[in-house]
Amino acid sequence: MTMKSFHPESLMMSYGYKPELSEGAVKCPIFQTSTFVFKNAREGKDFFELAYGKREKSPGEQPGLIYSRLNNPDLQILEERLSLWDGADECAVFESGMSAISTVLLEFLRPGDALLYSMPVYGGTDHFINKVLPQYGIKGIGFTTSDSEEDVLKKAEGHRVKLVYVETPANPTNALFDLALCKKIADQLAKDSGEVPLVVDNTYMGPLWQHPLKHGADLVMYSATKYIGGHSDLIAGAVLGKSDLMKRVRTLRTFLGNMAGPWTGWLLMRSLETLKVRMNQQAKNAAKVADFLASHPKVEKVYYLGHLKEGDPQYTIFKKQLSSAGAMVSFDIKGGEEEAFQFLDNLKLFKLAVSLGSTESLAEHPATMTHSDVSEEDRNLLGISEKLVRLSIGVEHHEDLIWDIQTALEKV
Repeated sequence: MTMKSFHPESLMMSYGYKPELSEGAVKCPIFQTSTFVFKNAREGKDFFELAYGKREKSPGEQPGLIYSRLNNPDLQILEERLSLWDGADECAVFESGMSAISTVLLEFLRPGDALLYSMPVYGGTDHFINKVLPQYGIKGIGFTTSDSEEDVLKKAEGHRVKLVYVETPANPTNALFDLALCKKIADQLAKDSGEVPLVVDNTYMGPLWQHPLKHGADLVMYSATKYIGGHSDLIAGAVLGKSDLMKRVRTLRTFLGNMAGPWTGWLLMRSLETLKVRMNQQAKNAAKVADFLASHPKVEKVYYLGHLKEGDPQYTIFKKQLSSAGAMVSFDIKGGEEEAFQFLDNLKLFKLAVSLGSTESLAEHPATMTHSDVSEEDRNLLGISEKLVRLSIGVEHHEDLIWDIQTALEKV
């Protein structure tokens, strides 16, 4: 068996790292440096020519270390390891999920362009699409799971669509979008608009439970703060995909200067070592929690992928694209904001905080927190109501989590 045939979880401890280059240290050190010394002037020239695309790489040549805005050993090794999970050509890590999202959208869109985007999306993404991009003459056109292929194409008529952006499962409702269908739509639009990449935010599934590149996506992105980081102690983002598109993403990252630093890179490498163990436990816990919620008299509806039934179009997508129901559970409490707040205020083990995917369980109220900037019209359309509560399930014992939920519901 060769190194490349090992499973990703086995390679997370060593892939891309040579201990002999770091005094034999078993773990990659933190390369806390801004700049790197060249052996000679010719080497410096060669490194810069390659970095700025003035020539192609020679066979077997690797980019040299120049400056930590361009490359750094911690970042480089991290990106190589992250690429293994999704089978991507390349990866670029950013200082936040939003910096990854904004960099991709700014690279592939120009004034007069439009993008098709799935609804709902994370509140920060919604704000960037609907509040920031219009200032640059770029229009966002939303579509939902109820829209057919014909519906989406009709919405795109008269617009120069240059990007299709999909978040699936969607935050906070777990709505699923068929990526093969989205790719078909992107290819149809490309006949009139030229290249139309399909970009997928896969944060809810992490790099473990869904692999959008295998279903037609050109780029996949993550808020690496979430499952990849997994400990609520860092902020980061990642973009992965095909080399030709990643070259454009990397180039803009270089000049915007929003790459992750060595300390963030080192922390993420640490987190990757336990990624599969953490996420599998979180998924097991989420199934127990969702089942309990579904049977509780004060719960109106549960949004959990593991409860989808055969015959539901969402179930078909789930079976085709995902290997797990994940660890995100949302539910409508009977009542409204007052009842939701009573529940949240009486939790003991769950932490009342935004974010998701960490070892500790978190609870929040999307309508007044993460999605408060989404228009009221869109919130009503998408079911992000005052009675909706979102839970991110951690690695605690499931019986303790259920006790906490049960006790809080009793206070409502």
